[in-house]
Amino acid sequence: MEPERANPPADATAEAPRTLLGGYLAVASRRAWLRAWVAALLLLGPVRLVLWLAVLLRNRAACRAAERRAARLAARLIGLRVAISGLEHIDPGERYVVASLHEGFADGLALLRLPLSLTAVARDELTTFPLLGGWLAHGRHLLIRPERPVAGARTLRRDALAAIEAGDSVLFFPQGSILGIELAFRPGVFQLARRLGRPLLPVVVTGGHRAWEHPFSATLRFGQALSVIVLPPVPPHEAVPRRAEIERRMKELALASATPPRRFDPNRDGYWDDYRYEIDPAFPDLAQRIADHRRDVAATDVR
Repeated sequence: MEPERANPPADATAEAPRTLLGGYLAVASRRAWLRAWVAALLLLGPVRLVLWLAVLLRNRAACRAAERRAARLAARLIGLRVAISGLEHIDPGERYVVASLHEGFADGLALLRLPLSLTAVARDELTTFPLLGGWLAHGRHLLIRPERPVAGARTLRRDALAAIEAGDSVLFFPQGSILGIELAFRPGVFQLARRLGRPLLPVVVTGGHRAWEHPFSATLRFGQALSVIVLPPVPPHEAVPRRAEIERRMKELALASATPPRRFDPNRDGYWDDYRYEIDPAFPDLAQRIADHRRDVAATDVR
């Protein structure tokens, strides 16, 4: 048995992380820094101009076409490799309520490769992000605040119906956060599919957090792999009763994926007490840990 060794000295030749865009992004080398700046200048310059021209046309189809082209360019610029299976389950002429796993901003680059015109439902706080924020606010997407579910439910149903009547499918992330695979699905997307009378399309996306794990890390990694699995659509009247089955199957596929999903570790990520989320009972140890933490916080508040 070898004796324990002290931590090896740091490599004196290793480069310090470099940041750009006010600290939103960080890379590990000068070469990656230059590559990231080229990508940022293209996306914040000519690509943003094309997107805004589409907005000025007040044409939903033009907006969606511009988004798909911008997403493909962004994926190429960061070397994102996307493997998609299950496309045979999609009828391009159908309008779905799409329920996707979510773990990072790269997910959108992959989902925009589906043969669908997508209106996304996103947190309103994302409007503060460079490029993405302005586009979500003006590109006919739907902004919500999950911490106020009752107040926004009626407006969301009305706006989602308008998007579907205009020819779009509506994209939801039923976990409501990018904390990790352990977050439980919320019932709203299943109820909405039933009320709108549109099939629910489950989509399993994994690996995107490795490309850029904001807000947990600013590190941008080039050349990452991401996988997308499209499951068979669920008829509207089956969406609510099959909710648990659908969630279980999606997470089974994610955990078995060649591009593993993000896992939630409160010691690393924090407890995010200001956000509304629940832990899936399929992960009992973490569920108990979160419950104990919330009980301790509540007791402290009382004292």
